[in-house]
Amino acid sequence: MRTSTLILQTAALAIMPLQLMFSAFLLLRGHNEPGGGFIGGLVAASAFVLYAFTFGADSTRKLLRAKPQDLLAAGLLLGLASTIPALIAGQPMLTAHWWQLPLPGEGYLKLSTVLIFDIGVYLAVLGTLMTFVIGLMEVEQ
Repeated sequence: MRTSTLILQTAALAIMPLQLMFSAFLLLRGHNEPGGGFIGGLVAASAFVLYAFTFGADSTRKLLRAKPQDLLAAGLLLGLASTIPALIAGQPMLTAHWWQLPLPGEGYLKLSTVLIFDIGVYLAVLGTLMTFVIGLMEVEQ
């Protein structure tokens, strides 16, 4: 049985976007500095857990827009896909590769297999934790 107060509902709706932005920041800075997919995924999962505790498992499933198991699977596939460029080049499996994509005007967008791997870890952590939390909440009902 969920007993949520107006204060908790208001706080959850205010805090969740900030947590998700911070998780994206941690994810994107992680391949150059401390942070990365794991801690970013934990922060994102904590945002969704707060929402789940406030509004329930069904509302959280709707907010996620994908099954947590699908997020986990997508994360594992992205992690695996990040190894393909190195294998094609005949290098060790997790050797980093970088690409520069030209942007309209001046400048480049730098992409790497490290970022692809980190996004995979992010999705795998988020999917795993949300599978556990939503599953436990549904058993409790």
